[in-house]
Amino acid sequence: MENLDFSGKPAAPARTSPASPNSEPTSLYEPKLALEFFRLAGTQEQFPAGKQIFVENEKATGFFSKGAHIYLLLEGDVTLTLKGKPLELVLPGEIFGEMAAIADIPRSATATARKNCRVLALDEKRFLSSLQRMPEFALMLMSVMAQRLRRSVAKLAEAKVGSVAALTHKATLDKKMLADLQRELGNPTPTTAPAGTNVVTQGAVGACMFVVTGGRIAISIDGVVIEYVEPGGAFGEMALVDRSGRSATATAETESAWLLVSRQDFLAMVKSKPAFGIALLRSMSARVLHVGSLLRGAAA
Repeated sequence: MENLDFSGKPAAPARTSPASPNSEPTSLYEPKLALEFFRLAGTQEQFPAGKQIFVENEKATGFFSKGAHIYLLLEGDVTLTLKGKPLELVLPGEIFGEMAAIADIPRSATATARKNCRVLALDEKRFLSSLQRMPEFALMLMSVMAQRLRRSVAKLAEAKVGSVAALTHKATLDKKMLADLQRELGNPTPTTAPAGTNVVTQGAVGACMFVVTGGRIAISIDGVVIEYVEPGGAFGEMALVDRSGRSATATAETESAWLLVSRQDFLAMVKSKPAFGIALLRSMSARVLHVGSLLRGAAA
């Protein structure tokens, strides 16, 4: 019980960083799926060349704050800039603006139509409506975040930092949502393990994610703890979108308990309770942002 991945058979420990460029999984982003999703409830908007669609540091309050949208570009192209410096060019078939809307953070860049643009836009109500009808979109967004996270985790491992400020994930799912999940899973008894147990081992292959129902789980990369997961929090989400080796080790700090959630369980839950998908997307985006901040700290 001291070195097990409870969601799948462990692979041989990785000799190099867990997400080397040679082993990085292909993103599951599918332009056709994105277009179908946005067409379910999206509204069409047009922006002339030179028009700002949103600006950096723009923020109101709450998930999909008043006036906030995520976009799918249909025609034209959009330039993303930070403090006037180009970051990325958005091309037709790509989505943009999703991170700030989901994570409830200020816009990290300014989006400007470089050419005359046509987009499909979703606000909170329309996004939730589409998500309930097409839960696969949540997995696709998670795959995009997973790819970003694996790159950042690999760079963090290369930086060989001694210690970092750890993020704490708790109550990602509230008590009602946890109860709904347990019912959806058929009311299983949570799996338990004593303190010191490696629930997931870095480099091992898994097929499920974990939702903590009791105790405290420490998430570490090469022995450095980067976050803690407490009741209501989740970890191991990347296993739902690819079968690459686990990017980190998860160890029970105290006697802990959790529920295992498979890909099919996730899809069924999002279809019946779209807020479940939103909560996990927000949790994963927080993880992406946290590892990014650790990288910036290591480079300073």
